[in-house]
Amino acid sequence: RATMKSLRFISAEAFVSKAEFARKRLSSVAHNLFPLLFKASYLLEQGEVIHDLVENWPLADFNMGKLLGTTVDYEEDLSHRTCSVCLESCLTGLKDYVLNHPSPYVKRLKVVDLTGIKDVEVQFCECKKTMGRWARTQLLSKLCLELLVYLQHTECNPGTFEISINVLIDLFVTERNYELVVQALLKKCYCPLKICCVAFRSDNLALQKFFCIIKLTDPSLLRKLEIVHNVRLEMEHLEILFNSMHFPLLMSLTLPARTFNVRRFTATDERMLTNIGEKMGEMMQLTELSMPFSILTGRIQKLLSPLKTPLKMLDVSNCSLNHADMAYLANSFHANHLETLDLSGHDIPDLYPSIFFKLLSHSSSVLRSLTLEDCNIQDTHVNMLILALSPCQRLQEFKFLGNPLSSQALKHLFTFLCELPMLKNVEFPVPRDCYPIGITYPIDDASLCRFDHQKYESVAEELNLILLQANREDVKASTPLFGSYDAAVQETNNELGAYLIKSFKETLEKFTTSLNKMS
Repeated sequence: RATMKSLRFISAEAFVSKAEFARKRLSSVAHNLFPLLFKASYLLEQGEVIHDLVENWPLADFNMGKLLGTTVDYEEDLSHRTCSVCLESCLTGLKDYVLNHPSPYVKRLKVVDLTGIKDVEVQFCECKKTMGRWARTQLLSKLCLELLVYLQHTECNPGTFEISINVLIDLFVTERNYELVVQALLKKCYCPLKICCVAFRSDNLALQKFFCIIKLTDPSLLRKLEIVHNVRLEMEHLEILFNSMHFPLLMSLTLPARTFNVRRFTATDERMLTNIGEKMGEMMQLTELSMPFSILTGRIQKLLSPLKTPLKMLDVSNCSLNHADMAYLANSFHANHLETLDLSGHDIPDLYPSIFFKLLSHSSSVLRSLTLEDCNIQDTHVNMLILALSPCQRLQEFKFLGNPLSSQALKHLFTFLCELPMLKNVEFPVPRDCYPIGITYPIDDASLCRFDHQKYESVAEELNLILLQANREDVKASTPLFGSYDAAVQETNNELGAYLIKSFKETLEKFTTSLNKMS
């Protein structure tokens, strides 16, 4: 459905569509029309006009999320368009804003907020070239350093050195852009463009480098911290991190796989876990916690009970939770506030069906996203699952890949899912009867694609028909075999692959050395 445009917006489009004409006349444009012209230029991918609008920005703030979001003149939200042409023009325009001496406007700009940009899988911009979070981090750091070099070697207007603009950004740092970002952060106090890190993600980075850069970001301003792939952070390192730095505004924390492993716990480890729980309790804003693939058997209460603010998002997938852990979750004050919950990798039907019922009933009034992948949910459990999901009338997303369900059971489940009024996204498994007889669950990566694709397509069609007949065309149903889309992984997959090969090679060399010593 085409989004309605006001006459003002149509006029703005007509104005910016002739780039040369628009650029020459910007000096006579009223200040309050700049946001309108910016969104129109972004929609039409008029890079040169975007550059000049930012270079001459007459207002005190520049907020990408608000500028590209739903507006009175044009309701469509463009903040998910990470168009390379537009974003590069925007950032280079910002650099030139600092250097633009004969600007007809008084330089009022104090805050640039880039955090409203959303990275999504499908891009609608015509150029089809995206600039993801990693590339935005790289370009902003590069421009800040270039600006410093220029100011050092060129005679500039004295007023240039008085410019101070806070640039709010979600940084994404890996080994490949580490040095550049570190240099930009180290020299931040001398640069008119001040990088202010609101959210920080780190992948493929040595632990020492992670500790170095996290200090430079100013942890007191961080709202989101994601330490994800190939950062070898273990419990003792997490304790050092929390003891040496304070995160008063932190709302969201993601820890890498195997941060915790209670199977080899000593008395020291127990003390450490208690201390980490207490430190998290001091983070009064913390409402999102993700710690997948850690072994936390019997320790969830120790870790979460010190929290003073209820969690809205919890990911404890593949954390080997036992009955006591689930009972704590179901009875804790967190249960009534959980909007996003991931319990993947736990044998829910066999180990704790009644506790699971209780947990869902407590969170049902707010629960929006539920993930139950590889939970051994079989055909005999479908009625139980339907009963548990029935109160969850606000559920928008349900993911249950990797469960041994037949096509018949899936049809039964989909008939029920049509009744959830707010449901928008479903990720369902390849039916068990599409795989060879005797397949064992969880299915290993090598066997994952060895199913009858023709039969799967036929079942998928039938499932979509169930949605269609219930007038639920608004529900997207899919089977992403290797997990949901991750924009950060997609952008840095080459580096991630190289890092994994390097790690495998090192492990192989150590193993060979050990064998040689033995012989």
